Amino acid sequence: MAATAGPQDDSHDGSRDDFDAATEATRGLRGLSTELTSRIPRLLEAMRTIGSGLDVHSVLDRIARTAAEFAEARQAGIGVFTATGDGLADLITYGVPDGDRARVAELLADPSAARSLDLTSSPERDWLRVPIRVQGEHFGDLYLTGKRGGGSFGVSDLGMVKVLATEAGIAIGNARLYDTTRQRERWIDGSVAVTTALLSGGDAEDALSVVAEQARRLAGSTAGIVLVPEENGGLEIVAANADDPSGLIGTVVSARSPIVPRLLAGEPVFVDDSATDPRMTAPVSQRYGPSMMLPLRSGDRVLGILATPRARGGPPFTGTERVLATQFAAQAALALVLAEAQRDRERLAVYEDRDRIARDLHDLVIQRLFATGMMLESAQRQADRPEVREQVGRAVDELDATIQEVRTAIFALQQGPAEVPSGLRTRVLREIGTAAVPLGFQPSVAFVGAVDARVGEPTAKNLIAALREALSNAFRHARADRIEVTVDATVTLPDGREGVRLRVADNGVGIPAGGRRSGLRNLARRAESLGGSATYGPGIGPETAGTTITWEAPL
Repeated sequence: MAATAGPQDDSHDGSRDDFDAATEATRGLRGLSTELTSRIPRLLEAMRTIGSGLDVHSVLDRIARTAAEFAEARQAGIGVFTATGDGLADLITYGVPDGDRARVAELLADPSAARSLDLTSSPERDWLRVPIRVQGEHFGDLYLTGKRGGGSFGVSDLGMVKVLATEAGIAIGNARLYDTTRQRERWIDGSVAVTTALLSGGDAEDALSVVAEQARRLAGSTAGIVLVPEENGGLEIVAANADDPSGLIGTVVSARSPIVPRLLAGEPVFVDDSATDPRMTAPVSQRYGPSMMLPLRSGDRVLGILATPRARGGPPFTGTERVLATQFAAQAALALVLAEAQRDRERLAVYEDRDRIARDLHDLVIQRLFATGMMLESAQRQADRPEVREQVGRAVDELDATIQEVRTAIFALQQGPAEVPSGLRTRVLREIGTAAVPLGFQPSVAFVGAVDARVGEPTAKNLIAALREALSNAFRHARADRIEVTVDATVTLPDGREGVRLRVADNGVGIPAGGRRSGLRNLARRAESLGGSATYGPGIGPETAGTTITWEAPL
């Protein structure tokens, strides 16, 4: 809650301070009239009730209501100061009309006002204002006005309100400690969830999306964003989790931005208002208010930057939240490094398996095909009938063609991944060629429009990932023997923008009712992050058997 004024020092002896404060406050009750003394049991019961809450806001609401009842005030307000003490982080009122809240907020906005007042100099007044202290810290002020019956507040009212304010400080301290503990538990659970998700497999982009999603949830922010260093020295958004992700993926923060050198040096940056801070130069900053930008750092290596912006006008991040988010970023960076190492090991195992397959194809399959061809050639020379010689000749030609295809497959198996991204057309063909091995057949492919020239790199990168996901789903679930892939760069999206459409259709068994939809959700998430969409429908088999996946995004 915004009422939190900062992270707590666990080494602070809060119980002793609370005891001393309570003792000092009760001295104000000495010498009270018999009528007021008779109300002390009710006061003690009220103090017990106040201290039973663990939610800070509900505790403050209870304090305002109880203080107004005991002092017979028509209105009560509690102003909670910001961590920097330059204004109000929260305002709780009791009996105050909505039209008067602004006046009460203005009255309580200055933390020094309560300290400058001598509350005992005037025994009769029509308002009271008492500071609430939490473990020695000036947390906020309790304000009462409008004595019922038209009277004035007296010294006895002030004494009881002081006792309530002191007990309120104790209760708020306990509630804050509980809230901080719960916060830490949530962030720890989130770190465990990220580590588990990253080490369970998936590509690097999916890993960054998991980090963005968990950080947004834990920080209570409008978006979770991951940026990585780009070739010109700036930072590029490669993963985003937000209600409105359009325009985020692919955005580059220029290297000239004042925050970029600090972030790349491994320093966190905290901003009170992204829309007005001159250091925030990216256009998307205008959407957000308070923001944390935390390096995903492992050792001396900065893998990327995790940003958790809140909406404009949202509460600033407390000191506790900053500490916990920084620790989460460090844990997420370690998990990313471990996941990267795991993917490298798996990739190495794949390459070793490819080498074995290539050797087997070369040493066994080609030699047998070659020997079979020689036997057929010998049979062709000995054949008496022309039609037999012709058929054998065609068989020999087919074997020669097969040998050439096997040699091409061997060459492809021995190649590593391209170091520089090729054109979209080449990358699509490469994905289809890779998928043909486990599928057992070659999917057909068609291109419409100037695919390489029109489709930008962020969209192309996500289109390839969507194609890979769709082909993987077809291999694992569809049991298809025919797949058609179409990439069309001439489409117009429903909102009128020019776009690119990927269509992957098969003649398999289709999507079972009640089956898992995780792969389809991944496709939809990638498209929506670019402002597009992903849908599925009937396939290309008999009676529309199978599945057709349509993925589209703006150019």
